[in-house]
Amino acid sequence: MASRAQSSHGKRGARAGGRPPGKGTRGPFGKLIAALALLGTSVAGAERIAAQAPRDGERFRNLEGPEERGGLGVVLPFFGRKIASSFFPRKGAPHVPYDLQAMQHNPSLTWIGHSTMLVRMDGVTFLTDPMFSERASPVSFAGPRRLVPPGVPLDALPPVDFATLSHDHYDHSDLPSIRALVARGVRFVVPLGLGDVVREAGGEATELDWWDHVTIGSVRVHCVPVQHFSGRSLTGRNERLWAGWVVVGPTRRFFHAGDTGYFRGFTEIGARLGPIDLAAMPIGAYEPQAMMRYVHMGPEEALQAALDVRAHRVVAMHWGTFDLTDEAPTEPPVWFRTEAFRLGLDEDRAWVLKVGETRPF
Repeated sequence: MASRAQSSHGKRGARAGGRPPGKGTRGPFGKLIAALALLGTSVAGAERIAAQAPRDGERFRNLEGPEERGGLGVVLPFFGRKIASSFFPRKGAPHVPYDLQAMQHNPSLTWIGHSTMLVRMDGVTFLTDPMFSERASPVSFAGPRRLVPPGVPLDALPPVDFATLSHDHYDHSDLPSIRALVARGVRFVVPLGLGDVVREAGGEATELDWWDHVTIGSVRVHCVPVQHFSGRSLTGRNERLWAGWVVVGPTRRFFHAGDTGYFRGFTEIGARLGPIDLAAMPIGAYEPQAMMRYVHMGPEEALQAALDVRAHRVVAMHWGTFDLTDEAPTEPPVWFRTEAFRLGLDEDRAWVLKVGETRPF
């Protein structure tokens, strides 16, 4: 489909191609405030094939703009609602026991929760945005709590060749999870500037700019543009790059979109690196739209983005694990299935997994 999908739902049909939230200070309470606000150099072996990510001085920026963050009349009530809702947890994604035998299948994908996927393809095993902690927060005693446990616990993971990080927000770059994987010898591939988080955990990271790539074993890992922002402190916005990842092997191509709003760059990714066998697309964290639509996609946009990158199959992620925004945590997959049906994508083409579920691709 060449044209962008239009929602059949009134309140979502007005969504256009995307807009953002903000970020925080030092010390545990300052970091916690920053984390709530978030909710809402080439290394040897990397090769550049095209333009770098655009910059404004020392800060990175998106390919499309302007950013729309919502005024104080939107932002302050939103954070008030999220603080209040933290005392009344809502229902999360369904969960099933993990199947070790199914996880041995190559190629296969296991949804561990949020944006964390265990992927096996073309002889390598890798993780995306590994997040195994109880809270998406810089502190252990406060911040968004998991609604559902990890689909596979850390100690049950098979040997992992590498892990990718899409950006530095706490629900995607979790220091305790990184530290645990570093202890197992896992190497990391990250966007520019995010290597310092991995090094803080005692590990090593290959930092890539947009359209750089690095070869690991039998696959080539490509860093591609997405539309988001970065910052782990109130003063560090956009000092680290954000990215998606296309992993290309001899028989399979996998795309992990990280965290992103809808933008025209998906078409370029498809033109350069498609067709994609399986695309993991974020479908949640879209309300309030005035604050979120630039940096997060809803289900309709996620499906259109999958078509843009020329994906044969798409799997929904970034829903039902943490209660980050206003929509019900279980709402996104309902709209995802409805829109997929409208587009003629059956359940074999548009996946909604349970946490812990594994499927071959």
